[in-house]
Amino acid sequence: MVSPSLGAALDELLRRYPEARWHQWEPVSRDSVRRGAELAYGKPHDLLPRVAAADVLLALDSDLISSVPGHLRHARDFASRRNPVRARMSRVYAAEAVPTLIGGAADHRFIAGPADMAAAVNALAAAILRGTAAADAPPWVATVTADLRQAGPRALVHCGPDLTPEAHALVHRINERLGGRGTTFDLIPPIAFRPEDEAASMNDLMDAMRTKQVETLLILDSNPVYAMPGFSDALKQVPFSVCTTPAPNETARKTTWYVPGTHLFEAWGDARAHDGTVSIQQPQALPLYDGHSPFEVLALFADAMPVGSLDHVRQTWRDRMNDTAWQDALAAGVVPGTAFTPVATEPPASEFSPIPAPPTRKLNLLIRPDPNLVDGRHANNPWLQELPRPLGKVVWENPLLLAPATARESKLTNGDVVEIEMAGRRVRIPIWIVPGLAPDCAVAWLGGGRTEAGAVGNGVGTDVTPLLGIGADPVLHRTGKHVRVASTDHHNMLEVERTLVDEVVRHGTLAAFAADPQFARRSGESAEIYGPPPANGGVAWGMSVDLNACIGCNACVVACQSENNVPVVGKEQVLLGREMHWLRIDRYYEGPEDNPDSLLQPMLCMHCEQAPCEPVCPVEASIHDSEGLNLQVYNRCIGTRFCSNNCPYKVRRFNFGAWAADEHRAPISRNPDVTVRARGVMEKCTFCVQRIAASRIAHDRDGTPEQVVTACQAACPTQAFTFGDINDQTSEVATRKQSPLDYALLAEQNTRPRLTYEARVFNRNPAIEK
Repeated sequence: MVSPSLGAALDELLRRYPEARWHQWEPVSRDSVRRGAELAYGKPHDLLPRVAAADVLLALDSDLISSVPGHLRHARDFASRRNPVRARMSRVYAAEAVPTLIGGAADHRFIAGPADMAAAVNALAAAILRGTAAADAPPWVATVTADLRQAGPRALVHCGPDLTPEAHALVHRINERLGGRGTTFDLIPPIAFRPEDEAASMNDLMDAMRTKQVETLLILDSNPVYAMPGFSDALKQVPFSVCTTPAPNETARKTTWYVPGTHLFEAWGDARAHDGTVSIQQPQALPLYDGHSPFEVLALFADAMPVGSLDHVRQTWRDRMNDTAWQDALAAGVVPGTAFTPVATEPPASEFSPIPAPPTRKLNLLIRPDPNLVDGRHANNPWLQELPRPLGKVVWENPLLLAPATARESKLTNGDVVEIEMAGRRVRIPIWIVPGLAPDCAVAWLGGGRTEAGAVGNGVGTDVTPLLGIGADPVLHRTGKHVRVASTDHHNMLEVERTLVDEVVRHGTLAAFAADPQFARRSGESAEIYGPPPANGGVAWGMSVDLNACIGCNACVVACQSENNVPVVGKEQVLLGREMHWLRIDRYYEGPEDNPDSLLQPMLCMHCEQAPCEPVCPVEASIHDSEGLNLQVYNRCIGTRFCSNNCPYKVRRFNFGAWAADEHRAPISRNPDVTVRARGVMEKCTFCVQRIAASRIAHDRDGTPEQVVTACQAACPTQAFTFGDINDQTSEVATRKQSPLDYALLAEQNTRPRLTYEARVFNRNPAIEK
């Protein structure tokens, strides 16, 4: 995304050289979104959802809370309406081909491949815009339409970037007819710099390169050689090319010159948020490798004196703020008053033509961004490579995702290698079976098979970019080969006799909650699950996790890893079940294999009052303190692993290898407040005891209250985690633990955990339930 200051530099360059051309391209294209708005309104407006205001939300193949611009804000607003104890619950529907985060959090999820999605959009438009029913509508459309109509201006329909521009235009008309503008959504000017058809723009550039019409090519922080088929061959026809990126990549290896770019933490800059609000980017360190900012590179091409990033950013905003306002903006982190004002565009006409049905295919290949690596730009980050993907919990791999029915028909199992053939191009890739995937779709993730990513990312996964942009039917060929795909699914399972998921991830309907607010508690379980407070009457640390708010984004897992120096172990060790994450997101399926409900549960140390791990340790490495923390004394641990064997929650991790040493990280990159553990040591969540210690020191020194925010709590976009002193009845955590949905996991074990959960509630539509 081009920032305001960078846009100003580009405008100056284009002014000086009228013959120059600017081509904007993002590997994860949003052309359909822009073109859909142009079809509906005549201009490329951006849609700004107001999710917290929506009583009924329909997500059509949507990435609303996972990757759409502003998704963190939308996720926070989404979660604010999902707990019936604290708000009037919204109702969420999701229709999609591929399971997404919003699909997992929805009250009703419908599987819709490309053909079904086109029919559903047409049927929704016909019912809401014309008041007529479509004969070929999917069975759920009529009930959902009635719910949307009843909600009226408090209804919102959102569709993702993979739908066609015509579908986006129809959804705009639907939202306008429902009357939600100003309530559930606004229209604002485009955030993008010089919005254009990126695909057409890049095709024009490549045609010009092939015909030797381009003499000089400047590539700013992009990697089209890897991510765009045919670009490498076209680049050979350009006499002089320059690439600037923070780290070498496939494009940098092919250009005439490579200029090391500055990291975001090394230079001044600015950025515009999804609503237009501007933030000033401030450097955290001097450039480690003598990198150059984009402003310096553009200034050289503009035949001007080199300009530092600070000078350029300050000059961009000098006419809009004086020195005092500049300092205030630096302190606040944002520039006040820069959010875009909603535009007053006339609503589009209600007339419409049904969107054309997509080509009929037995199998549709959907190429989507990797949930962690995006288009491969993060392939050299080991934290993200080892972070379990929300779909299938796969790590260190980007397999081809298939539906259970498709795999059964093809007689394929997890890890079988297939060859995808499309228009003469062939890619070999292992498969992974994902419940809830449309049977007429196969999903390939971008970002694998990098050759110039770095020591970590090179050769990891499969490069599927050769299959981009091909409009042919994919054909899967069995190769007879099989590989082991690393996944954390079924690792660290709770070894207790359980026949119902509801005993672990307790859940029910809003109707059940209305009839009995304490439906999540079982007979014999007391609401008072804690023993007496510590003898000194001081702080008693505890945590509450709201299962209604957890969307499975894994932000908490990465935050915990960064805060606590948790090492990565690599694919081979994950295959042995030895991943080291202190916090994991357990995912349970309930219902039919082809379309189950997904239930998520963050799992970390429960800090039990009666901890089973403590009495079995022969050297007292696992102990309890007066504030209720279950502590681990690393220097005492001799690696018997008795504590792990005795833990019913399976949240303790053992260093089978010297993984911290094998990471080859500079000491400055680690958290100095947390011990780096050696081989043969057991470790686990400590409720960020280092932060607790800092709070205790501040309390002793200044008398300030002991208030702590754990790493997982700080990173969670939906505020699923609440931590604090449960002895303080005014604290948020004490309030949440008074919720009728509050329950302790495995309460019958009498472990008396300090961490409890709020049960998941579904706001089902009774008409669909029947």
